Amino acid sequence: MIGIMGGTFDPIHFGHLRSALEVCERLSLSQVRFIPCKVPPHRAQPMASPEDRLKMVALAVQNTPEFRLDDRELRREGASYSVDTLTSLCAEFDEPMILMLGADAFLGFNHWKNWRAILEMAHVVVSCRPGYKFPKLESWLKGRVVDNVEGFQSSRTGKLLFLEVTQLAISATDIRRQRLESLSARYLMPLEVADYIDKNNLYCHLFQKNKIPKEHKNTNIIDLEHHLVLNG
Repeated sequence: MIGIMGGTFDPIHFGHLRSALEVCERLSLSQVRFIPCKVPPHRAQPMASPEDRLKMVALAVQNTPEFRLDDRELRREGASYSVDTLTSLCAEFDEPMILMLGADAFLGFNHWKNWRAILEMAHVVVSCRPGYKFPKLESWLKGRVVDNVEGFQSSRTGKLLFLEVTQLAISATDIRRQRLESLSARYLMPLEVADYIDKNNLYCHLFQKNKIPKEHKNTNIIDLEHHLVLNG
C-alpha cells in the first residue's frame, strides 16, 4: 500500500513528518508520497514559492527511505484537486492507495471535488490525537469505517480508518508568525529545512515584499495572509 500525504507544506515540519511515519509503520506501507500542493482550492495561497516548498520537502524526507517527494501537483496547471492526483497515481502504480488526512481536513471531506470518486480509488486514514471524539458519523460513512488495518483487506478502496497518532503542537501558521517576529524555526522541523528557511530569508519579509499597510502590522498572521490573497 502507498500512503499519500498532500498539503501546502508552507513549511513542512515535524507534525507532518511524525504523523506520516506512524501511519507508515503501523500500516506497513511500502512508501509515503509527499505531494506539495500548487494551488489549494479551499484555502489561502502558500506564502513560499512552489520551488521553495518543493526544496523544503525534499530536504525533510531525504533521510527516511519510505518517504518520497512527488511533484506532480506542482507540474499540473490549475487547482490541485485530490481526485486528479489519485487518478494520476492509480494509472502509475498497481498498489492500493491510502489517502492520509488530518482530523480537521477530514471534517470537510464530503465537500471536496468528486469525493465519491476518491473513495473509489483509495482508502482513507484519518490521523487524530488520542482520545479525540469525532462528531456523529454521517450516513455516507456507514459501512466504510474499519477498526484496524485488517479491515482494508476486504476491499481495495473505499474504507475509512481513524488512527490515533502522536500529535505535536506545531503548525505552519505558528512557524510563519515566529519568523515574522525574527524567531528561529529550529527544533520545529528538520535542521536542513530550518537552515534553508534562514538562508533564503523565507517568511520574514512579509511587510517589505508585499507592502502591507502599517495599520496591519499588529494583525495576526491569518489576517495578514487573507490581506495578501485579496490584494496580492
